[in-house]
Amino acid sequence: MSPRPLVPARRRWLEGSLAVAALALAGVAGHGRPRLINPCHAALSAELAAHPLVAAAWSGLDPARVWDCHVHLAGVGDGGSGIRVTPRMLRPWHPLEYVQRLFYMNAACVDDAPGRVDDSFVERLQGLMADMPAGFKLMLYAFEQAHDRAGLPLPGQTSLHVPDGWARRVARAAPQAFEWVCSIHPYRADAIATLAAAAADGARAVKWLPQAMAIDPADAACDRFYDALARLDLPLITHAGEEWAVQGAGPPDWGNPLRLRRALDRGVRVVLAHCASLGELADLDRGGAAPSIASFELFARMMDEPRARSRLYGDLSAVVFRNRDPGVVRRLIETEDWHDRLLFGSDYPLPGVVPLTAPSSLAAAGLLDLDAVDVLERLQLFNPLLFDLVLKRALRSGGSALPAGVFETRRVFAPTPA
Repeated sequence: MSPRPLVPARRRWLEGSLAVAALALAGVAGHGRPRLINPCHAALSAELAAHPLVAAAWSGLDPARVWDCHVHLAGVGDGGSGIRVTPRMLRPWHPLEYVQRLFYMNAACVDDAPGRVDDSFVERLQGLMADMPAGFKLMLYAFEQAHDRAGLPLPGQTSLHVPDGWARRVARAAPQAFEWVCSIHPYRADAIATLAAAAADGARAVKWLPQAMAIDPADAACDRFYDALARLDLPLITHAGEEWAVQGAGPPDWGNPLRLRRALDRGVRVVLAHCASLGELADLDRGGAAPSIASFELFARMMDEPRARSRLYGDLSAVVFRNRDPGVVRRLIETEDWHDRLLFGSDYPLPGVVPLTAPSSLAAAGLLDLDAVDVLERLQLFNPLLFDLVLKRALRSGGSALPAGVFETRRVFAPTPA
């Protein structure tokens, strides 16, 4: 069948805006001339659905155990969701954040008609899930606003706020497809009660982005929250490494993975998002004036520590993006000792930002068969969720691949039957 645009009457706003300095968002300068716009095809073609590469991706997996553990909800707050975005994202005289928003909304194929953005974001997710086998689920993230040291909200320093109530509502409306992840600031006076209520309401984990939310994970003020997480056996999924996608209210070093040792030592199961695969941060083990090193090396150090053996995980969201070193993927595949603590996640909607992932570059690095490039590039334009899974299942290094257990993440977030 011929592809149909999801919202054909509402694309012109995006076409013009994304053409201006767009690649700066993704950090992909110098990587050729990739396509910019997601065409938002609405239906997966029969040829792609039946392609041997897609079939091979699901071979050996139990879809009911495969939960994409890193999926964002977003919008502009126009549909009763309670979502808020900084006004800078809505105004072209703040070009970086304005273009970021356009990219994210195009990646999610939203309808920009008044009152439709928030709902159409969810509708697109539901449409993409129609291409996935029964049992496969997405873990949908809430995203807490920044707070100060006294636990008071900082709306003026918050780039994005997705309330717990919206994530819970979306998940409850389609429990066969979605789980939800709460986001609670540990400095809030009601943080412990709110956490307990979220756990009782079925939240599978807690999401932090320390730089954006103004959380220092090494702060003793987090201890009561860590103790509650350990008591509830609820994992903490926290961004690690540098952060470019969301403007922060805290310093960059609050994304240093070494700062999460405090949570591990208090018995928390910690998932370091993206395996801390972007940027450089201070090697805190060498003192306050220590030089910066690759944040992925700090992640690797932590993964090899005895304290981490039963409690530290890394999620694979974003590790295949152009702004990551291909050596990260190679090491994740070849370090078999980590495999039972690596978790599949997509970072949706970012796999729908077309220039951000380049299968051809991964093939050039020896991590992907050349024969897979064409089908993956076409698959991305139909279903970025499926594209991300098929891509990661197809990765190879040193004759090895990521095992099925990496993708069967339900074992971490729902160790007993739901």
